[in-house]
Amino acid sequence: MATRAFTLIEILIVVVILGIMAAISVPQFARASEEAEIGAARDQLVKLRNALSIYAMRNANQFPASIAAGDGTWGELMGPYFKTGLPPKNLYVDPSKETTIVLGNTPPVTYDGTFAWMYDASTGEVWAGGFGANDEPFPKP
Repeated sequence: MATRAFTLIEILIVVVILGIMAAISVPQFARASEEAEIGAARDQLVKLRNALSIYAMRNANQFPASIAAGDGTWGELMGPYFKTGLPPKNLYVDPSKETTIVLGNTPPVTYDGTFAWMYDASTGEVWAGGFGANDEPFPKP
């Protein structure tokens, strides 16, 4: 009575095929993760802009004076406009900087992962760190 089994060659062929499939699919998962970060940052940017617009409409076209540079210091927006009590996060930047605000009057021109949001107090404009003026992400270095 002969036993049936796979030969070494058959097993090696299967292993090679699995290796090729892994080599193709792993980069796709990495790209999906980056796309999720980009989508989440855009979503938070829209929420920030909406909150600033609503605040300005309710306050005679004035923007919050209490927004300051720092870690999630959105001042008056944090209460009624961000009910979770948590500042918006930009997941496309360095994780230790995902709530950091800097003050400026022009959008970023290259990828800079050292801040999450750039705010212009005079116009109420806000831009996401790592994104350009047209809200398109810069490639990460």
